[in-house]
Amino acid sequence: MLTTSDMERLTSSPTPSAAELEKAYSKISVRDFDFFYGPAKVLHSISLEIPDQQVTALIGPSGCGKSTFIRSINRMNDIIPEARAKGAIRIDGKDIYAPETDVVELRRRVGMVFQKSNPFPKSIYDNIAYGLRIGGMHNKRELNELVEKSLIRAALWDEVKDRLNESAFALSGGQQQRLCIARALAVNPAVLLMDEPASALDPIATTKIEELIWDLKASYTIVIVTHNMQQAARVSDRTAFFMLGRLVEYADTKTIFMNPKEKMTEDYVTGRFG
Repeated sequence: MLTTSDMERLTSSPTPSAAELEKAYSKISVRDFDFFYGPAKVLHSISLEIPDQQVTALIGPSGCGKSTFIRSINRMNDIIPEARAKGAIRIDGKDIYAPETDVVELRRRVGMVFQKSNPFPKSIYDNIAYGLRIGGMHNKRELNELVEKSLIRAALWDEVKDRLNESAFALSGGQQQRLCIARALAVNPAVLLMDEPASALDPIATTKIEELIWDLKASYTIVIVTHNMQQAARVSDRTAFFMLGRLVEYADTKTIFMNPKEKMTEDYVTGRFG
């Protein structure tokens, strides 16, 4: 259930016009997208437009296809045996499932932050610098600048600037998650995917992650999976409700929570099931 402050925020936020939404549709286009694990079809004809420089939340009960869908956007599901996709996902007009797609380059452009923070067993500095070095950057001054810039973007610099050579595992859980966000940002992605990024964190760390998401949308297209209705209401501009591998409803967040078109959506966001 949403808190009073969440309801007030939704009520006071303006509903975007059709023209504004159409103008925003520019980053990720999904058309008739199906996904299979072996013979099992787990996503059914998903079609939606994900706008640039906004936060799109994916909600729905466990097992409804949210994580499968978000991992399809950077083809993380490719590593699963017998997994296959049908249909199209286009980023900036290019079909990411086309045979000529460079998957390594795709994953650089579409960063991912997972439910459980997963820092490398390296120093704080080397966690950020790792992807840059893999990409061919070895100039120490440039590395220093980008490490600092990434940590600033992830709202972590002031907390770690005197500890860059310490192990990343010395950080708290919330700091580790922000470090993983900084690591994703270091290689300058266009899209940032977040799969339950705050579910393992305490309320204070969760608030910092949510504030960070809100700030980052000025520069990135963000797609976030969350089971937390309050979180979806707080951080997202648009919300997609999934159920049993199907997209039930997709609209601006205010509409989804205040005036959904589908009865199933209303039942879910009001806590009648899920």
